[in-house]
Amino acid sequence: MWKKLWEKYRHGWVFLYIFIYLPWFFYLEEHVTTKYHLIHSTLDDKIPFIEYFIIPYTLWFAFIAITIGYFFFFGEKSEFYRLIILLFSGMTIFLIISTIYPNGLQLRPDTFARDNFCVDMVKQLYTVDTSTNVLPSIHVFNSLGAYIAISHCNNLKKHRWIQVITLLLTISIVLSTMFLKQHSVVDVIAGFIMAGILYLIIYQPLKIQSKNSSENS
Repeated sequence: MWKKLWEKYRHGWVFLYIFIYLPWFFYLEEHVTTKYHLIHSTLDDKIPFIEYFIIPYTLWFAFIAITIGYFFFFGEKSEFYRLIILLFSGMTIFLIISTIYPNGLQLRPDTFARDNFCVDMVKQLYTVDTSTNVLPSIHVFNSLGAYIAISHCNNLKKHRWIQVITLLLTISIVLSTMFLKQHSVVDVIAGFIMAGILYLIIYQPLKIQSKNSSENS
């Protein structure tokens, strides 16, 4: 039984990356606290704080976990590896940038106009998540990466409702990073740029290959 499970799921070796990412990330969180480059845009001052965006912001964790889980257990191995290469490449680039260019924000509100359960959730978020190491936004990048993988999945392309829901969720997560003052517009744009570049490297060749195959058939 164990041999069959290993043969079926041995591509799970890629999750060993967590032993690289987490220690590196928490090291940065602990040591980048005062001396960092301030990330700011004039657009940030025009974006209001809206606590209700804590809902899609929190859904990000389930979105990424479910997406990776689906591709691991049910997707083609090639699709799983493309997703993982995209996500882990971006996350590594994020760590490198945060290491050589320590960065942070000063956007979080000191007081809140309302008192509700969403505000309580935001306060809790602020206590456990520092406002440093924000460029590019991993919330934005990983959401885009998950959507890219889903939109290119052969099985999931057949389900229009999944494509629509994941697109709307991705958009709401991207917006949530700014409306919760977790990220600057600069972080969001950087997340898009990184996702776009890695998409061209990892997914675009596949699209060109598929187009050439259809033309030659």
